[in-house]
Amino acid sequence: MSSYHIGMPLFLRALLSILILPVNVMVVIPVFLIWVSGNSAWGGNPRETLDGIAWLSFAACVGGFVLMAWTVTDFLTTGDGTLAPWDPPKKLVIKGPYQFVRNPMISGVILVLFAETLILHAWIMAAWLAFFILANAIYLPWIEEPELERRFGDDYRLYKENVPRWIPRFIPWSLPE
Repeated sequence: MSSYHIGMPLFLRALLSILILPVNVMVVIPVFLIWVSGNSAWGGNPRETLDGIAWLSFAACVGGFVLMAWTVTDFLTTGDGTLAPWDPPKKLVIKGPYQFVRNPMISGVILVLFAETLILHAWIMAAWLAFFILANAIYLPWIEEPELERRFGDDYRLYKENVPRWIPRFIPWSLPE
């Protein structure tokens, strides 16, 4: 843990990590992109009616927020850490959504970005979503997973062998006793 966080309560550290990471990805950057694209074809045309696409985007958004809230709670209560790489959980978290997929926080953010793309009907949002997925497809296996293997050793390697990175399992998995 960095000296910056010493003495700061875990809840405040978690709140700070949420404001810096998912809020920027899901709110600040999309608002900036839509503002920059203005009235161009990339800027989109928000939906005005409640059609099937609007309901799909609503379901994706709610599902994404539920996943994110669940993972943040598990990191705080079980892992004694936050979602931030600079203040990660001290214990390996393999409960809740982590029993089904290794990256439920990223999945939650992807669902919200997908919902924003659908509701705003903006190509710039589709490009941001694609960039976010590509960036995580590079970051997770090359940076985050090797670091988790160093920190949690064989437990993480066994977890990685049994729980997929992106597509959830149907049956929950846990470490053997």
